[in-house]
Amino acid sequence: MSETKKTAYKRVMLKISGEALMGDQGFGLHPPTVERIAREVQTVQEMGVEICMVIGGGNIFRGLQGSAQGMERTTADYMGMLATVMNALAMQAALEGLGIHTRVISAITMNEVAEPYIRRRAVRHLEKKRICIFAAGTGNPYFTTDTAATLRASEMACEAIFKGTKVDGVYDKDPAKHDDAKRYEKITYDEVLAQHLGVMDASAIALARENHLPIVVFSLDADGGFKSILEGTGTSTVVGD
Repeated sequence: MSETKKTAYKRVMLKISGEALMGDQGFGLHPPTVERIAREVQTVQEMGVEICMVIGGGNIFRGLQGSAQGMERTTADYMGMLATVMNALAMQAALEGLGIHTRVISAITMNEVAEPYIRRRAVRHLEKKRICIFAAGTGNPYFTTDTAATLRASEMACEAIFKGTKVDGVYDKDPAKHDDAKRYEKITYDEVLAQHLGVMDASAIALARENHLPIVVFSLDADGGFKSILEGTGTSTVVGD
């Protein structure tokens, strides 16, 4: 592997959904899947890249679904934030099982299980090559974990957001339903918003655009997918200016 590939990115944000941790189950955590993703992260860290992570909570509880079933939205969103803490702790356990120093940093204070979010402390962890998993979203209801990932990536001076999904990029229509779906190599923030492509929610896209933060959408299902994207050999879509 060349030096250029090793240093293409110094610091990145990996955003994955809670559903990515379910494996083939319909709910909850699938430990072998969590361990597989942890190994993906390990291969990238071994390239010398500093890694932040944000994991959604949809495999345990999704605030919008709770709200749709009559629960008060603020309460439902806080429950969703707590679900992201559970996922963050599971990922921390898997990473530390591989010998990687990891910190869970929560936007909601819960000192027994996670550090409170202090920007300078989090930056110092990254400089010491620890992986920082940011949990509990932004700490505020009405904001998704996509927005939280974009916010933390901006605060941590990440060079890109890598969004791991079930497909290898952004398509003009659902590739699972349409054989003629076209994958974009590159697409602008404005095109994503105008075409409602669902890469991330509109608040996250707008925040990334303001901070000129590229979003790289790739498949987390393929072994070695995360590393190959950082090396420039994998298949992905780049959302940018």
